[in-house]
Formats: sequence, C-alpha cells, structure tokens
Amino acid sequence: MKRITKIPGFPSRAEAGHKGSFGTVAVLAGSAGMLGAAILTARGALRGGVGLCRVCLPADLMAPFTIAVPAATTLRRVDSLRGFLEGATAMVLGPGLGSSKAGGVQVHRAIATATVPGVIDADALNLLAPLKSRPWGGRSPSVLTPHPGEAARLLGSSSAAIQEGRRAAVEELCARTGQIAVLKGQGTLVCDGSRLFHNRSGNDGLATGGSGDVLAGLIGALLAQGMEPFEAACLGVHVHGKAGDLVARRLSKPGLIAEDLPLAIAEVMR
Repeated sequence: MKRITKIPGFPSRAEAGHKGSFGTVAVLAGSAGMLGAAILTARGALRGGVGLCRVCLPADLMAPFTIAVPAATTLRRVDSLRGFLEGATAMVLGPGLGSSKAGGVQVHRAIATATVPGVIDADALNLLAPLKSRPWGGRSPSVLTPHPGEAARLLGSSSAAIQEGRRAAVEELCARTGQIAVLKGQGTLVCDGSRLFHNRSGNDGLATGGSGDVLAGLIGALLAQGMEPFEAACLGVHVHGKAGDLVARRLSKPGLIAEDLPLAIAEVMR
C-alpha cells in the first residue's frame, strides 16, 4: 500500500467561467426531523465551489429548505427519482435520509443507474449494510464516508474493533466494494485499495452532529468540479479538518458546531 502525503491542489477555475462551468451536485438527503442534514450538505457543497447544487426532498420540506439555503434549488422526491441526476456532474446520497424501505430502494437505484461519481454517506451507508450480502452494483466510482459505527455495520463488526484496526477496516471496505473509502475519526483515513492517505488536520471539536454532512457536501462539490475521487476525498477531508482548526482557534473546540464549518471552508480555500 502506497502512503500518500501530498495534499491535492484545488480544482482550477476559469476567470471567464459561469455557474455551469463549475459543476452541478445532486443531493439525495433529508427527511422529517432531519432536514438539517440536507441543509448542511448543501452549504458544504456550495462553499466547496460547486456552481449549482440541487437537493431532492420530500415535498413538504422543500419550502423550509429553500429559506435556509436560497442558493440551492430543490426537486420533489419521488420513488422513481425522476430528474434527480439530470445535468448533474456528481451526487451525494444519504445525509438525514432516514431508514425507510423507500429510501433503500432510492439509494440502490441511484447507485445502479448513475453515470457520475458520488459520495455515499450516513443513512445511505446503513441502507447498504452489510456489504457482504449486497454485491456492489454501481457503474460509476463512489466515495464511501463512514464513521466507525457505520463502518462496523457495513463490515458486520463493532465500533471498538474498527477503532482498534482502522487501517485494516478501511482496506476491507475498499476490497468489498472496489470503491474509495473514507474512515472518519481522529486521523481520518482515505484508501482506494492501493493508496492510503492519513489526514493530519482537524481536532476533537469536529466530533459534533452535522460535521460529516458538511464533509459529504464538500467532497461532492470537488467531484462535481472534475476531481478524481481519491484526490477529491483526500482534499476534502484535509480542508474540512483545516476549517475545524480555524473555527477552534477563533472560538473553541467544545463550542464548534457544524454550522460554523461551511464559511470556514471558504476561507481555507483562499
């Protein structure tokens, strides 16, 4: 396994570019009681430089979402996911999606039909677990972003065992899926089966609800702008951690909340 230490550079931006030049990320996230996850994902994506962000939501959540994130657009969520990936250059699946049977069908359908790279996070990962019983059916590359609990469910293990053998766990996630795996936590690991990146940025203030949703949106934005999945994942976790360090210096580690991160990401990306 080759260890990667160099942080990838940010996607290039043409001075004469327009919003269509910098990609479109389609987000399948949010449900009753968990609209905040969709909001944070969209804010992470928009601060990550994507030109357009479209979020697929239940009809009754579209209006409050638009008030919270007016720069994003919405699409009514239907079982067929009609229109979800139209014009998209990347997708994000899972934050706050819930554990319904319909959600599981939608996640599997999106993975099976997508022709753009994606981030698979949170409830989408839980809906795929355990991996051993569901062969990977996607046609496009994906970045899986589990925390130790989600990794344990995917691998049929325990959080404690994942933490005791983090490198083995992230490698096993790659082996079972053939995809890029991001094992979140202190010293987040990114692996594609042949390369391993150990992130050094970040602090324990990032251990707060919604932090991972912002990260999913950020990586999705980098994918949408044309970065390769492994590089997008490495840069995303590094920038996310640097944003957490910036907020912690200004405020405190205990006082850091996920809403602080998107604006800090914009500063880190200067």
